[in-house]
Amino acid sequence: MRGVELVDVDISGELQNVVVNGVDIAPLVEAELNRRMPERAKMRPDDSDGFREAWAIIEQLWKGTVARAMTFPTAALHDNVDDEWSFIQTLRHLNFASAAWVGRMALGDPSPWHPLDLPWDEAPGWDGIPWDREAQPSLDDVLTVRRERQAMVRQFLESLTDGQLTAAVTRSEPGWPRMENFPLKECLRIVLNEEWQHRLYAERDLDALRKSA
Repeated sequence: MRGVELVDVDISGELQNVVVNGVDIAPLVEAELNRRMPERAKMRPDDSDGFREAWAIIEQLWKGTVARAMTFPTAALHDNVDDEWSFIQTLRHLNFASAAWVGRMALGDPSPWHPLDLPWDEAPGWDGIPWDREAQPSLDDVLTVRRERQAMVRQFLESLTDGQLTAAVTRSEPGWPRMENFPLKECLRIVLNEEWQHRLYAERDLDALRKSA
């Protein structure tokens, strides 16, 4: 875009090579987000201790978010703010993500799914993988699965070594993910990124629900 005027623009998303008047603003935005949220910079660790620290941060932050959600009426936790996932759908998706990238890719379980797991909306769909977007389970039911999945990740990270982080994993069984020689480190970083970003979305939507109450 050249010769444009941008006024009152609100952009939310991943920025790469975004040049404004000759300045790549993506690194500036990254630095400012890390300044505002110091824990954010720890979500791309390189060693096993860093992964353990990052997961402990994630679990602690989510405890606060879940406690906040419990103060809302049950029906509100099924509301889709601006057509985004509801709070409960968000937790179901995170359960799916940890099952996919830790349960299947890292631990080698070809089918680690629970009936309430929820893939992303644009996923192609796979035989044997649950995908019921319209289900409305209780928060307690979803949290039961959530705690099991969090414990699975925590236990995997407890024994993780720096040497393992240099390894790659391959899963060729039917289902998803199906990848060859995919870095284990990236599997774990994907889970951290999902957890971090979706908690921010959940807090944003809880803010909106509170304002509309």
